[in-house]
Amino acid sequence: MTAESSHQLIEQYYAAFNRGDMEQFLSLLTDDVIHDINQGQRETGRDTFAAFMQRMNRNYREKLVDMAIMVNADGSRAAAEFVVLGEYLNTDEGLPPAQGQTYRLPAGAFFEIRAGKVARVTNYYNLNDWIAQVSG
Repeated sequence: MTAESSHQLIEQYYAAFNRGDMEQFLSLLTDDVIHDINQGQRETGRDTFAAFMQRMNRNYREKLVDMAIMVNADGSRAAAEFVVLGEYLNTDEGLPPAQGQTYRLPAGAFFEIRAGKVARVTNYYNLNDWIAQVSG
């Protein structure tokens, strides 16, 4: 991979996310993708990631804006910083009740790239900020 091709991969990843095109989104992952959930556990595998996204898409409607993508020289790692514009649709287990609240949340992700696909994604956002926004 080159830095340019990795940058394009991350652009495609987030474009598919914003379109809600889960087939395209998941096709950009390795079979053994590692997903580090924000302030949570590590999961492995595309099918596990797909199940996570199914739950997320049921409970939240999100669009990512103000995207900044950074890639290292050999294209093996990348990072993205963005703002999540979201709507809390259905109550997620252990979180405040959903009532259609909207939120605006700075977030970021770190990527490992292998053979032209995302092999690891580590997501981060301030959960306490999100809780304050949907609880107020």
